Amino acid sequence: MKKKLLIITILFSSLVFSQEQKAQEVPYKVDVYGFARVDYSWDTRQSAQVREYHLNLWPLDEKLDTNGEDINQTGASNFLSVVSRLGVKATGPNVWGAKVSGVLEGDFFGNTQQSIGLLRLRHAYAKLDWEKTAITFGQTWYPTFIPEVFPGVANFSTGIPFNPFGWATQFRIDQKLNDKFRFSFIAYKDREFGAFPADGNQNSPVYNSVIPAMHGKIEFRNKSVLAGLGAEFYPNKPLIESNGLKSNETLNSTSLVGYFKYNNEKFHIKAYGITGENLHHLVMLGGYASYANGTQPVTYEGIKTNSVWIDIASNSKKTAPGFFFGYTNQEGTSSSVAPANIYARGINATRGVKDMWRASARVDFKQNKFRLTPELEYTAATHGKTQNDLSISGAENKVGNFRATVSAVYSF
Repeated sequence: MKKKLLIITILFSSLVFSQEQKAQEVPYKVDVYGFARVDYSWDTRQSAQVREYHLNLWPLDEKLDTNGEDINQTGASNFLSVVSRLGVKATGPNVWGAKVSGVLEGDFFGNTQQSIGLLRLRHAYAKLDWEKTAITFGQTWYPTFIPEVFPGVANFSTGIPFNPFGWATQFRIDQKLNDKFRFSFIAYKDREFGAFPADGNQNSPVYNSVIPAMHGKIEFRNKSVLAGLGAEFYPNKPLIESNGLKSNETLNSTSLVGYFKYNNEKFHIKAYGITGENLHHLVMLGGYASYANGTQPVTYEGIKTNSVWIDIASNSKKTAPGFFFGYTNQEGTSSSVAPANIYARGINATRGVKDMWRASARVDFKQNKFRLTPELEYTAATHGKTQNDLSISGAENKVGNFRATVSAVYSF
């Protein structure tokens, strides 16, 4: 009897040990990553800015005092570490035959000017990746922000407002057509950066719309070249009530985007262009306007914005110079009637930014996982009078801001 019990005990222990060993062999993997970063910036002119001048948008229009002195011709500087970042990447056993991964990432930039220094969610998504098809769901980059094709500037702006920026909660499917071409479809809803709310409630034009934004693009990839073309349909419903009546009026905007990257051992070139209406949610110029319609609910039209940029940089592992140039403008609307209200960035009922350009030069000094980058940048903007069609002309002021930045980053 004792012999039987001993045999049963050994067999049971072996079974438990075997199961524990299999459990340990399950390919779960979690990696922590991020960086500690500090930036010093110095400006010669007051600018439209975000988070205590960490991100400068454009130099402000002239503002004359009683002596004719331009109040905005005043410098500024700051020293901040709020863009330091922390993230977690995880992989696990296959799901339905697909490789599975997930990312959770944040920084300390805050969601508003008042919350600077507090944790902000950047990415929170899972991905299922088959041989030719991949599905992503959760919060990650806008489809118009291309992770492989954005300016490598030292300024944390990553090219804002010339390049789209931000994250959105989305469902994305990527389909490989062959070894070089891939098609992507994304349906998303804005989160951090959204259309300007006409009712004052954050993101209300987005969640009031029952239809999500939809984006489709096709990409070409080989060893040296990445190129893509995309189109987007962006529906908003700014108000559900107007003039005391239920409103079914919507704002349906479209945009087109094209991008290119060439890369070899010595250098790379990136180029990007976008044109469309109501690009406010991409942290760019423009937005939309509402129009009076008698006693009926107001109607809407998007303001057209165009932007192009190019970035050229060395691929040296130790000392890598780089140059960026960007241009953007806003063309207004197709309506010749003055709007009832304007909900936009860079324009109000009297004045607006007609166009702007930025040129910057930088040098990345790198060793192991440490990088030190000084950068010189000049941004010029033309401010003018707002016309009925929301184009900008007449009584123009051309102003400029020179910014010097030093960025130090240690990655892990």
